[in-house]
Amino acid sequence: MNDPWWLVVIKIVVVFVGLLTWTIFNVWFERRELGKMQNRLGPVMNGPLGLGQAVGDGVKLLFKEDFRPAKTDGIVFNLAPYLTAVAAFTMWTVIPLGGQVSIFGHVTKLQIADFPVSMIFVMAISGLGIYGLVLAGWASSSTYSLFGSMRATAQLISYEIAMGLSIVAVAMYAGSMSMGDVVGAQSATMHFGSLNVPLPGWYGLILLPSFVTYVISMFGETNRLPFDLAECESELLSGHITDYSGFRYAIYFLAEYINVATVCAVATTLFLGGYRAPWPFNVLWGGMLDQGWFTIIWFLLKVQVLIFIVVWARAALPRFRYDHFMSLGWKVLIPANLGWITLIGVYHKALNGALPMYVLIITAVVIVAIVLAAVWASDRRGAAEEKRSHTQTGSAGEEFDAYAGGYPVPPMPGVQLPELAGLVPAALEYEGQTASARRTADETDGGD
Repeated sequence: MNDPWWLVVIKIVVVFVGLLTWTIFNVWFERRELGKMQNRLGPVMNGPLGLGQAVGDGVKLLFKEDFRPAKTDGIVFNLAPYLTAVAAFTMWTVIPLGGQVSIFGHVTKLQIADFPVSMIFVMAISGLGIYGLVLAGWASSSTYSLFGSMRATAQLISYEIAMGLSIVAVAMYAGSMSMGDVVGAQSATMHFGSLNVPLPGWYGLILLPSFVTYVISMFGETNRLPFDLAECESELLSGHITDYSGFRYAIYFLAEYINVATVCAVATTLFLGGYRAPWPFNVLWGGMLDQGWFTIIWFLLKVQVLIFIVVWARAALPRFRYDHFMSLGWKVLIPANLGWITLIGVYHKALNGALPMYVLIITAVVIVAIVLAAVWASDRRGAAEEKRSHTQTGSAGEEFDAYAGGYPVPPMPGVQLPELAGLVPAALEYEGQTASARRTADETDGGD
């Protein structure tokens, strides 16, 4: 970008410090919003509006005892959190935060670097962050950590593919994989029919299936509800970070919130026009609000709105079951995106006259038919598996009721439990005895 070295250093420092400050704000923002949505206050005591609570938590983690459990691999255990943190910060080097401005007499973009394959760079660095999760579980001494890292790896790889396919559609439509070029391609406006209402040419509207896929995938990539299955407390304690504490735990905590801001920033850049002002602000006062330092304000506002949606999902949606979560990624998002990309390719060929329009129509009909058939087959398969799980056949051919006795789970509505002859009356008779009679019965039965 032809910037002098000192200007590049200034940009790096500002982005680094800005992300740290923004993370503190987002921790407070999430707690406050969750409190409002759950009819409670959230942090209000420390500092103005409770802002000091997030700062206090960070300081506590910095000075908290930081120990490493026995039988862990010291080098790998210490290296893993830094890999995740470095990947979280590095992706911001190619994200355009604003348009052209003047800094100490030098005209430059509010972006550290940009090159023709910026989108591939973002996906590559995101993939490197997975190593921090894998190594954390491998180096720990806990089986829970290992299982959590394996689950996190499978989750991230699965949704990384779906996210990459959604970005492919953007690259095809924009004709470039440069972040700056994609933002520029969305600066045009569309007109809605005869009403002549100008709408922003955001790819979130033009490529709506890709945008929906990206939003779903970003929840899986950041390990957030309803997809927080790598660290869900009820199953695997804290997943791959079970053995971490103090400063190293704080690094993972920091990386998670930075990753949330990162995926929202990438979504803003690729699908919501980036730092460009939305209509009608882009035409007011001769477009002054769409130039210079105003552009970074629009970028931050769009990203914060997406962060609010992430918080909203945490308050509103229940956690997915792991097999349903993986099926959504592999059986729904990936096939649907492949069909969508095929349709976009055929559309461009037909638009340029290389293919007749009826080929586009036939392709669209075939893709829709395949998707509907896949959904129907999946529903039939799920119903059959559920029926088999409720009624199984033993070796002698008799029917086996998995809900007998209400164990391991209570019966579903409408399921009748079989009579346990003699067992329930005996239990009631035992409960009705006096303490001395129970003791005598227990001694007779050998203390069982």
